[in-house]
Amino acid sequence: MSASNLKITVVIPAYNIETLLEKCVVSVAEQEYPKDKLEIILVDDGSTDSTGALCDELASRYSNVIALHKENGGSSSARNLGIEHATGDYIGFVDSDDYVDRRMYKSLSEAAVKYDADMVQISRDEISEDGSRLPDVVVPPADVTEVSPEEQLRLLLLHTGDASFCTKITKKSVLEGLKFPEGELNEDFRLMIDALQRVNKLIILPEQYYHVFYRLGSNSRKKAEDKEYFPPVFTDIVRNADVALAMVKDKFKSLVPIAERFGYCQRLDYLLHIPVSKMTKDNEFYVDVVKNIRKNIPAIIANKYLSGKNKAYLCILAPAPRLVRKLHAAVRGL
Repeated sequence: MSASNLKITVVIPAYNIETLLEKCVVSVAEQEYPKDKLEIILVDDGSTDSTGALCDELASRYSNVIALHKENGGSSSARNLGIEHATGDYIGFVDSDDYVDRRMYKSLSEAAVKYDADMVQISRDEISEDGSRLPDVVVPPADVTEVSPEEQLRLLLLHTGDASFCTKITKKSVLEGLKFPEGELNEDFRLMIDALQRVNKLIILPEQYYHVFYRLGSNSRKKAEDKEYFPPVFTDIVRNADVALAMVKDKFKSLVPIAERFGYCQRLDYLLHIPVSKMTKDNEFYVDVVKNIRKNIPAIIANKYLSGKNKAYLCILAPAPRLVRKLHAAVRGL
């Protein structure tokens, strides 16, 4: 199959995003790719502003855009509905506050055909609310890079890989029977560790054609002035670390020490972000996180994949995390 015959479905979930949605959709609809081979599914997730009407307007403007409407259920449920309606050979996703380069899907499709890859990834950059470029979260490779599923999982567990489905196209058959977990954040990572068990290879392209718009107030980003808000993503990343460890023990045993390191780092992230007011004995999840770290101190010290800084933080926090956090805040004048 030639790249121009490859049909791609792009799913865009949308919720109360009236000011940013058009830029996102236009960037996908006006790709350097045949319109009859690029299906765009907008899923209005029960928006209460004019997002739903804008989805319909965009569908009437572009022949390859389809607008679906559903009751509010979260981004994962909207994406899952899009997958159900997708007719493409490959499926991609774009978050409605992001936008893409017009060459993105042509580049991805050409690589999918050239390398016979079940999954292809473009590189990304991060744009702040004031339009300035932020440091790269994931460093692009210098050249086209082929990665095995096990190596991609290794990169993810070392926090150097990209778990996002938005930067990728994935063969539809790979996602058959799989879903984004609904009611959770960190959903891309959760689905990715399932999908990687099915793909033949991942091709990573160096071009930064996916543009992440870093918008404060989104599900996983905390506003500095809201000191008591604790994004649920910090609990979900711990749960998903445990899922990853269980899968690695079963499928990729050589990665067990790296998966253990990943779990310790996710728990450290949790303890560094949870408000002190929520570090209480009746918070069962918090208590379990602390117990896990305390019982694994010898393993933490011995783990060669953990940095010295992370080991120090974990060992200092483990005996009395609430006290340490309060002292730290006092020293910083918070």
